[in-house]
Amino acid sequence: MRILVIGESCKDIFVYGLVNRLCPEAPVPVFSPLEQLENGGMAMNVKNNIQAMGAQVDIQTNNNWETITKTRFIDKRTNHMVMRLDNNDSTISKTKYLDSIKYEKYSAIIVSDYNKGFLSEKDILKISTNHDCTFLDTKKILGDWCRNVKFIKINNYEYEKTKDQISAELEAKMIVTLGPNGCRHHGITYPVKKTEIKDVAGAGDTFVAALAFKYVETKDMEKSIVFANESATKVVQKRGVSTV
Repeated sequence: MRILVIGESCKDIFVYGLVNRLCPEAPVPVFSPLEQLENGGMAMNVKNNIQAMGAQVDIQTNNNWETITKTRFIDKRTNHMVMRLDNNDSTISKTKYLDSIKYEKYSAIIVSDYNKGFLSEKDILKISTNHDCTFLDTKKILGDWCRNVKFIKINNYEYEKTKDQISAELEAKMIVTLGPNGCRHHGITYPVKKTEIKDVAGAGDTFVAALAFKYVETKDMEKSIVFANESATKVVQKRGVSTV
């Protein structure tokens, strides 16, 4: 098994500390940092999860991903995010290397598209036309350019915003994630066990990574969904962007 991940990446930084008082100059919390965790985020997190599952994986992503940071400041006492600071989010340029992909090498391709400019709709159509087992996780509005994608992972918030524009053909490809309620596919809801949630950051990346991994292994979507649900449930019990 060898999987290719294509999409934008960043560095996720988690700063854990304490909030004990409000600032006297303005009604904002005073944050005292205690520790910091760093992980690859977005497409890099998908890649790291697949690697942790034991599969071979390659990634095509922006070269400057380590300079693009999402820093979350989290109160250790309550586990609530106090603030998020994003840097260099607009510096991602379009990929130039799609023509170099040797599609026959891969059991599946995951397009992890955060709609930051790395991939166009035309690019994704080209990828899915060249490989018949393409999984799509995108922030773009779905349309005819998705027609050759095998499966589409979408969260319920994004689905509800665009469901009136989605064709029946695309609907049939969808796995709609429902947060703590699991996911839905072909009208069937697949629930998850209730668990203590410490951090949901990156859970969607873990879900699509596990979904593709298990589907390549079994060619059974029901088993793949169950495995993806279980994998996402494991990572939300950990701090920061985690792998299974």
